[in-house]
Amino acid sequence: MAMRREPHVLVVGGSDSSGGAGIARDIETISAVGVRTCLAVTALTVQSHDAVIEIHHSPPSMVANQMCAALQANDVATIKIGMLATAKIIVAVAAVLRKFPQVPAVLDPVLASTSGRALLEAGAIAAMKRDLMPLCCIVTPNLPELALLTGSEPASDEDGALQQGQRLQAVGPQALLIKGGHASGPRSADILLRSDHEPIHFDTPRLAISMRGTGCMLASAIAAHLAKAKSLEDSVREGKLFVFEKLQKCRLNNHNVLRPAKQTHFPEFFP
Repeated sequence: MAMRREPHVLVVGGSDSSGGAGIARDIETISAVGVRTCLAVTALTVQSHDAVIEIHHSPPSMVANQMCAALQANDVATIKIGMLATAKIIVAVAAVLRKFPQVPAVLDPVLASTSGRALLEAGAIAAMKRDLMPLCCIVTPNLPELALLTGSEPASDEDGALQQGQRLQAVGPQALLIKGGHASGPRSADILLRSDHEPIHFDTPRLAISMRGTGCMLASAIAAHLAKAKSLEDSVREGKLFVFEKLQKCRLNNHNVLRPAKQTHFPEFFP
C-alpha cells in the first residue's frame, strides 16, 4: 500500500542557539499547527536571549542544495524564508524558487536581531527586493523593517505605513502584511495589502508584554496554514490569532525569559 505523503513546510533560515527565534521557533510553530517541516540552514549563530555573539554563514551553494534535496524528498506545500544573511544566499534561494514556481513562499525579511545586531549584510536589501520578493506570495515586514526596505523613516501613523507598503508592493510580492507590533495604541493591527483587493486589517488587543521570535512565529504560522490549503487571508487570520494566543499565555522560564505556552485553542476575534 502506498504511503500517504503529508504536506511539509520547507524552513529556510538561521539557527538560534538560545531557541528563542530562528528555525527553532519556526519548527515549534509549524508543528503546533499540525504540519511537518524540512530545513535549509542559511547560518549558524551563537546567541543568548540578550545578544548575538557570533554568526557563520552557510555557503550559498549548500543552501540551494539543501533546499533542492528537501523539495525532492518531501511533499513541500509551502516555503518559509527567514534569515538570509548575504546577497549571495538571497540569489541562491531565488534560483531555487524559480525552479519550483508551484510552491508558494512566505518571506519574513529578517534584517536585525531583537538586540539590534545586523542579520543581513550591508547592500543585500537591494538583492532581496530585486531577486526574491517578486517570487514570494507574501512578505511580512514590521514597521522598522518596512522603513529600511523603502529607505524611509519609520511610519508614525497608519497612512504612512500604507504609503510605504504600497511602495514596497510595487517591487513585486503578491501580498504584503504590515505588522503593527511596533506601533502604539490599545490595538495591535496588521494590514494585508494585495494589488487587487482593499487593505484588510487584522487586529487584537495590544498586550503589555514582548517576546522574542514573534516575527518568525507569525510567518511560520501563515506558511503552515497555507500548507493546509487555506486561503492567504484565512492563513493570515489564523497566524495572527496563533501569535496573540501565545503572547497571552506565555510564561517566564527559570532564566526570566518569556516563552510560549503549549496551547493551541484560538480565541474568536475575527468574523
